[in-house]
Formats: sequence, C-alpha cells, structure tokens
Amino acid sequence: MTAIKSRKPTGAVPWPLVLVEGAEKTGKSWALAEFTASEKVGQAYWLDLGEGAADEYAAIPGADYLVIEHDGTWADIVGQVSAVRQEAQRAHTAGEKPVVLLIDSMTAEWDLLKDWATARAVSSKFGQRILAKDPNAEVKPDNRLWNDANTRHSTLMRMLMTFPGIVVMTARGKEVAVMGTDGKPVAGQKDYRVEGQKNLAFDSSAWVRLSRDEAPKVVGVRSVHSGVRPGVDKPKPAPQFTVEWLVFDVLKCDPKTAKVRDLQDLDSSPDQVAVEGAGPRSIPDLPLLDADYVMSEMNKDITEDRLKELWDTAKDRLGERRTEVFNLVGDRLAIIRAAREVAEAGPEQPTLDSVPEQVAS
Repeated sequence: MTAIKSRKPTGAVPWPLVLVEGAEKTGKSWALAEFTASEKVGQAYWLDLGEGAADEYAAIPGADYLVIEHDGTWADIVGQVSAVRQEAQRAHTAGEKPVVLLIDSMTAEWDLLKDWATARAVSSKFGQRILAKDPNAEVKPDNRLWNDANTRHSTLMRMLMTFPGIVVMTARGKEVAVMGTDGKPVAGQKDYRVEGQKNLAFDSSAWVRLSRDEAPKVVGVRSVHSGVRPGVDKPKPAPQFTVEWLVFDVLKCDPKTAKVRDLQDLDSSPDQVAVEGAGPRSIPDLPLLDADYVMSEMNKDITEDRLKELWDTAKDRLGERRTEVFNLVGDRLAIIRAAREVAEAGPEQPTLDSVPEQVAS
C-alpha cells in the first residue's frame, strides 16, 4: 500500500512571470526598459527576439540592463536562458537583489517555432512529392510537427515559470474578427487575441494589456493579494501602471521570501510506469548522492543518458535543494536535445532572421 506523501503549503508569493501585451507602438518595450531603473532589482538581462529595441531603449533615464547575444537558433536561445537562470539562482542564494530576465517578444518566439514546423513539413518526403507536382502548393505541418513545436515552447516556458527571479515578457495583441460556424466573419463582432502560443497568457502569473487609446489594463493575475475575482471583477484600468508597481505593490513579491514554483513534470514514458512493489530507480555507485555532486557532474562533458540518471535520482534525494538542481538538470537536457535537433535538421533550419514581419494569421 502506497503511503501518503504530503506537506504544508508555504503561502509564499512565487517569483512573477509577467506578460505585457498590446498593439504596435503601445510602450511594451519601454515598460521593460523602465523597470530596470528600479532600485529593488539587481542585474537585468534583455533577450531580444525579433524586436530590435534593446539598444535604443537603454537611453531611457535610469535604464540599466545587459543585452543577451545569440545567433537566432533555438539551441542558443534556450542555452542563454539557462545561463541567466543559473546566474539568477546564484544571486538569490547569495542574498543579492533579484535578477531580471526581459524577453521581447514571445510573438517572435512562436513565429520561429511555426517556421521550424513548416520547414520540416516542406523538407519531408510527403512535402517534396507535393512540391514536385506543384512548386507553388501550400505544405502544412501535420499534428506531429505541431506537437514538436509545442514541446519546444513548453520547454522554454517551464524554464521561465521556474526562474529564480523576475521574468517579464512582451507579446503583440490585436482585435480580430469573430468567425461564425460557416467559417466567415460575423458582421460587427470583434474579439481580441494575444499573438503567440495559445497557452502564453495562461502560463503567465500576471497579464497586462497596453493600448494607444486607453489606460493600461490589468487583465488578470494569479495572486492572493490583488483583489481581482475572476468572472466577477472586470479587468482594472491602471493609469499608474509600471512593471515595478505590478510586481512589488500588486503581487507583493518579496525577494527575501519568494520561491520558485514547485512544478513536477508528469512522466508518461513507458519505462516510468509505476509497478507495485518497485522502488525508485537508483544509481548503484551513488548511494549518498547530494546536490553538490550532481552540479559538479553537470560541469563535465556529460551524456544525455547520464543526465537522465541524475534526473531520476534527484527527484527524491536532494531535500531543500531539490528544485534548484532539478531545474538545472532539466535545462541541460533541453540544451542537449535542442542542439541534437539542430544538427539533425541541417543548415536549412529557420532562425529568427527568417521570421516574417507580419504575424501569420
């Protein structure tokens, strides 16, 4: 009989993952740069994905951040996010002000993954047969390729949702026509859409909409302290909006007590299916595995299989440092897999340079 494993909830406010979205020229990137002037935050890192505002916005009074350099490939982007996460963990452990990661924008991130899925569909044997008959034919990715793109996005989002510091993301948003059951626009009806992966707003802990014509609006927050009741209170106009106000005054984030969200991956692989009476997998030569050993192993030229062993063992043996090490092992696995996919895909894999200016509908 399986024993109940449980714990008391901490009640601590987790590190925020903020989404700032809106139409063009509404001040999304400005809000990010402005936040870095806050005396309450430490080093800020700006990850520019297809927007190009990072250098210019450093001229905003008080703005203080470093621009992350990358080559536009998925492996390098994920690797840079992982490196900033490790620096954020170091700063938090040392009692320093929280590290801030700014991503501008998640619309371009999803465009990159859509281009990747389309490129794979076009280069497939099925796609090549279609194009041989009609070079102008449209080749659409199938569900398997879309699942792969969503898996990549989920890997990045898990890294952001468990970031030991503050993450602020931008995305484009716009009004779109409401489509009827016949597939045609419904006259006089409009809806609003955030341009990005469909779960982007859901995964964020705070969601703000900027507009050229109206005051900023707090669409929703996952917070005990905000006073917003879903389905009861309408989104609140916030003419005083700044990211600093949202993070520290509304969400009540306290860098001294903030915790990384405790997200446990659900493992559906066949070899992980529970068997009654079977104990956890173990590494025979590591009966006394500890966090420092795992982290030292990751500094070596480690294989994917070895990382999987450490992942499985780390789940139950690392005490208070479990989340820290678990996340770092997961990051390294994501980087290894992304690099392998890049190598297998060859030189034709899309980069951010191939993302079209106009977002695909």
